[in-house]
Amino acid sequence: MGKMDAVVPEKHSLDSKFTFRCHKDIKCFTKCCSNIEILLTPYDVVRLKKKLNLSSDVFLEQYTHMKIDEQSSHPHAILKMAEDAERKCIFLTDEGCSVYEDRPANCRYYPIGQGTMRKDSEQGPVLEDFFFFVKEDHCFGFDEKKNWTIESWREDQDAAHYDEVNREWKGLQLRKNLQGKTLDEKKQFQFYMASYDLDMFKKYIFESNFLNVFDIDDETLAKIKEDEKELIQFGAKYIKYIMMLEETLKLKDGAEAYKRK
Repeated sequence: MGKMDAVVPEKHSLDSKFTFRCHKDIKCFTKCCSNIEILLTPYDVVRLKKKLNLSSDVFLEQYTHMKIDEQSSHPHAILKMAEDAERKCIFLTDEGCSVYEDRPANCRYYPIGQGTMRKDSEQGPVLEDFFFFVKEDHCFGFDEKKNWTIESWREDQDAAHYDEVNREWKGLQLRKNLQGKTLDEKKQFQFYMASYDLDMFKKYIFESNFLNVFDIDDETLAKIKEDEKELIQFGAKYIKYIMMLEETLKLKDGAEAYKRK
């Protein structure tokens, strides 16, 4: 069965009920941790690099590879798998996940998948999440008698917190390659830096001409200097600006002179 074949084609809400439990004694334990493609979010990278006590560039070099999405031309960080026949997750051990407390959002959601759509409202376009179940042949978790709603599962797995931090960035993924307007290499680099290499992005803000170009208030600067969750939110605004999706940043008077440097 391919990964897409395991997706149950039915949309669910936070109130949808299901039974599931995963534990060390179940016979399929860790079978879901092989031969998978895990797209990392900005907050995934922050949690994992801190867990491993690495800078973002070293983490990205050692544990990920970059993939360009064919539809949007966005660059994404994909978690590396081991180079063996089973293509196991590099964080998988006989005891389970070695980074479990800081595991990526996709792992937290399993066996639930999540999608996001943009809908019109009286206040303008809003993002709305929807959910679906992933039922793979090897998984016996659905036979367990532990009751959940999707909302209670999200809270139990701390996935709701990840969603909150990543929400603005996830909204960027709804951009499609309209009329052949792909991101050029420079914008792809900026997108990748502001999404994933947050150590480099912070240096770019505070050690280049960035603050001579953009008018950023002192409160925002203090937040992004100390809190990487705030830096993720600011990164999403920067990406929207460079992609000309929204006027999320304001230029300073005389900015053009510095933009050329």
